[in-house]
Amino acid sequence: MEELPSMFRCPISLQLMENPVTIATGVTYERRSIEKWLFTYKKTTCPATMQPLHNFDLIPNRTLKSLIDSWRSQSRRPTPPPSLPSSSSSSSPTVRAQLTSILSAMESSPFKVTYLKRLKSFIDGGRENPAVFIGSGGVDSLGRILSQANSAADGSDFSTFRACEEALAVLDRLPLAADEASIALLSKPESIKPMLDVLQRGGAEARLHAMAILQRISAANPAVADDFHHDIDVFKSLLDLLSDETSKCLTSSSLDLLLMIVENSKMNRLKAIEAGAVRVLVELLPDAGRRRGEKALLLLKRLCECAEGRSAIADHGMGIAAVASRVVRASDVETKMGVRILWLVGSFLPTKKVVDEMMACGAVRKLLGLLHGDGSSATKEKALKMIRMHGDAWRQYPCFPCELRAVKY
Repeated sequence: MEELPSMFRCPISLQLMENPVTIATGVTYERRSIEKWLFTYKKTTCPATMQPLHNFDLIPNRTLKSLIDSWRSQSRRPTPPPSLPSSSSSSSPTVRAQLTSILSAMESSPFKVTYLKRLKSFIDGGRENPAVFIGSGGVDSLGRILSQANSAADGSDFSTFRACEEALAVLDRLPLAADEASIALLSKPESIKPMLDVLQRGGAEARLHAMAILQRISAANPAVADDFHHDIDVFKSLLDLLSDETSKCLTSSSLDLLLMIVENSKMNRLKAIEAGAVRVLVELLPDAGRRRGEKALLLLKRLCECAEGRSAIADHGMGIAAVASRVVRASDVETKMGVRILWLVGSFLPTKKVVDEMMACGAVRKLLGLLHGDGSSATKEKALKMIRMHGDAWRQYPCFPCELRAVKY
């Protein structure tokens, strides 16, 4: 099947629309996605434009539905694979002249979105075109568009903000990590600020582009992520995406970005905790699949390395139970992360409430099971330390295994 045209994707779920409907702003969505946005989450704005909605009418877009049905019918038929331009043609003077023409016209035009879409087509048109684009100063042009969006930070200029979203779509197609000059340019505050603005109020696809670029920039220049703690709204936006189940792509990307920005920055960890990250992660755990559960526990473990994180999980009514539920369940990684979190909380915040909850939710039984399993590991060693630390208190409970009461650990 050929590549899905962007106009056929729902701006919320990013999936092919089955039942497209148009709302008051003129934007079309998949009915199920926009109904969840409006009627389940009680939102009163258009997800793509963030404009307030004065009515919640959902008008079937029959024309687009017909086009989608036609595309699906045609794309099932075998089609010859498109021929890629050769390396020589991609880097030929004609191709460079075409790119220069687009960049020059874009600089002087107020309608930058049109030219940015042409740049996306140009980059997708040949294997060498991304390198040609970078070598021709294309990233500098995109940086100027980001700077313009930064100067219009109040969000009043919608066309400037849309141009910023399209510029990120172009950037996300480029091998940025291989070009130090591009990383240096995009690491500047006047480039990072517009990306964070898109992350907070952009459309679904634009947010994905922003998160992907921020991850790549932060990987190449960790100092960029270290400064995120200055804006708590960045963390709140990522946590909103993490707890919003309308798009698995957005949820996964927000979790990956959070993991990266808290990895080496205590200030970022504290800001994430302040924004409510522990609560969101605890409530995500019960229904998370294996891969998402592993990532959520890893993030929770990093937050619990701070006293504030340990207090937050201890204060949450289901914090200890949610973590314990993942131990000896789906994977060794989840067990390792879960025991590490229990050890951090149980060792550095050994209140009666914490000790009681570990017994009540079954965490102690799982720790004992790990001790009597085969082999030795750091995970088993932490379980043993907890049993030694709180064993006398836990033995007083009637639910402590009778056969193990006399065992000395």
